[in-house]
Amino acid sequence: MDPAAANQQQAGQPTSYTFSKEERLCSKRLITLLFSKGSSFNLYPLRFVYYTEPGTTPAPTQVVISVSKRHFKRAVDRNRLKRQIREAYRLNKHLLLSNQAKAPSLLGILYIGKEKKSFQSIQKKLNSGLERCLNT
Repeated sequence: MDPAAANQQQAGQPTSYTFSKEERLCSKRLITLLFSKGSSFNLYPLRFVYYTEPGTTPAPTQVVISVSKRHFKRAVDRNRLKRQIREAYRLNKHLLLSNQAKAPSLLGILYIGKEKKSFQSIQKKLNSGLERCLNT
C-alpha cells in the first residue's frame, strides 16, 4: 500500500471513490425484489427504496438509479440527472461502507421531481437519505 493510501485510511477517509460494476444493481430478479418487498421514503426530489436482508447480494450495497421519462422527455436531461445522482452517491457512499451492518443490501434512488435541480441540492438530499437508510 502506498503512503498516501495509508494516510487516508488512518484519517478515516475512504480509500476509493469508485462506483464499480459490483455496486450496480442490474439483476431483474433483485430489482423486482427491491420494489415488491422494499421500504421507501421521499426526500424531494428523490425517492429512496431500500431492502435489507443479509446475504442477498455479494457486494455491500447494490444501487439502481432511475429518472422518469414522463417528466423528462429528452434523454439528455434524464442522463444528466442520473449522472449527477451517481456522482453524489459515489462521493457519499462511505456513509454506507462505514456502517455495513445497518446498510441496506439493495437501494433504489428515483428522481421524482418535475424540474431539474442543482448538483448541490441533489447531493444534500442524497446525503440525508443515506443517513436515514442507516437509521431505519
